[in-house]
Amino acid sequence: MNIYDLETPALIVDLDVLEGNSRVMMEAILKSKANLRPHFKSHKCTELAKFQLKNGAIGLTCAKLSEAEAIVRSGISCDLLIANQIVEKSKLDKLAALCKNNTLTVCVDCVQNVYDLQAALEKQDTDIGILIEYEIGMERCGVRTVEEFYEVYQAVKKCSQLRFRGIQAYAGHISHEVDCEKRLQTIEENNKNLCSLIGFLTEKGVAVEVVSGASTGTAFEKMNEGIYNEIQAGSYLFLDDCYNKMGLKFENSLFVLTTVVSKKENLLVVDAGVKTVGVDQGLPSIKGETCGKVVASEEHFQFHNPSKQHEIGEKILLIPAHCCSTNNLHEFLYFVKDGVVVKEVKIDGRGFGK
Repeated sequence: MNIYDLETPALIVDLDVLEGNSRVMMEAILKSKANLRPHFKSHKCTELAKFQLKNGAIGLTCAKLSEAEAIVRSGISCDLLIANQIVEKSKLDKLAALCKNNTLTVCVDCVQNVYDLQAALEKQDTDIGILIEYEIGMERCGVRTVEEFYEVYQAVKKCSQLRFRGIQAYAGHISHEVDCEKRLQTIEENNKNLCSLIGFLTEKGVAVEVVSGASTGTAFEKMNEGIYNEIQAGSYLFLDDCYNKMGLKFENSLFVLTTVVSKKENLLVVDAGVKTVGVDQGLPSIKGETCGKVVASEEHFQFHNPSKQHEIGEKILLIPAHCCSTNNLHEFLYFVKDGVVVKEVKIDGRGFGK
């Protein structure tokens, strides 16, 4: 089937470009001392998770417990990191059960969560790896001082079912920083903070196996500086319009196919809107052209002053501003080679936000 025979809106991925993006990442990783632990939340698709593991990833990063459950249900057996805190009792029980036949690591940033994890794991007689999250500027989760980190570490060491593995330090606030000088300056400041923590822990005799973090926008800097040994990048497979502005080594492979449903003078309206394209990091663009103002509604995008002429019924490709939230809006992803649909793949992790 030709892609232009698909009913729209349809989410498609150019496999040749995606495979090229994977090669670029792995070639860089292999030249570094870091490992790739890609983020499942970027594609929410176990088919692509298997592709990443087959092509050099040491494991997967999940944003949520439910994502980890989806991965396990699919039959994938690998080292999983849940890069967030799980605190609800019901979820802790589910997490403990999931650990029975799977290798899992989870993040913590307070003593109470450590003891609650221990209690849940004791009931199941299972164990789990622990990364203590260290706040390096995002102002979200994570302990904020080396003393607080050590206090949480001491609590972990008291718990028989918990294995301290290292540090999560994620600087998502600079992931899309277009100003290269500002991005590098912030990375340098973050690294000084992180090195101070590692030095403090070394003096205390604490062995740090893992330093995990980084995103697609900072992956190359982080993998080569010698501090991080796990890179959590996810969007590199697809790229998106936000990352286009940063001049990265990847290309766009993910698009939303849409149909022109109305046209007026200097106005183009398509049949995709915020229910099919994520807009949390900006509005989409039309592949291969420019336009003026873009207006979003539930079922439509209005492109003002497009640089090319289009006809009603014509199908065009949009580049999402944010691939992660766009994938979560679709049930299927269409794999495409040379304009031909070669496979329809279920996005089997979509909607899992618990």
